Amino acid sequence: MTDTAATELSVGDKAPEFELPRDGGGTIKLTDFAGKPVVLYFYPQDDTTGCTKEAIDFSQLKPEFGKAGAVVVGVSPDSATKHDKFKTKHGLTIELAADEERNVIDAYNLWVEKQMYGRSYMGVERATFLIGRDGRIAAVWRKVRVKGHAEAVLQAVREL
Repeated sequence: MTDTAATELSVGDKAPEFELPRDGGGTIKLTDFAGKPVVLYFYPQDDTTGCTKEAIDFSQLKPEFGKAGAVVVGVSPDSATKHDKFKTKHGLTIELAADEERNVIDAYNLWVEKQMYGRSYMGVERATFLIGRDGRIAAVWRKVRVKGHAEAVLQAVREL
């Protein structure tokens, strides 16, 4: 998908369906969670500082998300094997999906131009989509700052 073809998803839009390889083997589909709120968060890469902190924060709050009836799924372009190592190393309890071909990342319009140390490159924008029980997007956080983010998402889930 090209940048011009991608459209930004907004609150009220139907969440794009997907099926991706997952940690632990098998696949994960959005329809696996029909009727439940889904926190679908996208992150650039396993085992980097911000991504690790975000995954740990969501894992620590997983019981609270569960009490609210929600599931948390992290998506990155890393392989399922790399996700397994990431989960083991950091004691993560959330679901991780491997989007190595970036099909879902593209569907959510998150493959973007980024800047670091004065150089431009393409990468995954850190973003979170809260998908309601009806399969529609209930909230969107783009260009996420990790600190306090998981707590803010949990509050939004509780308000559904």
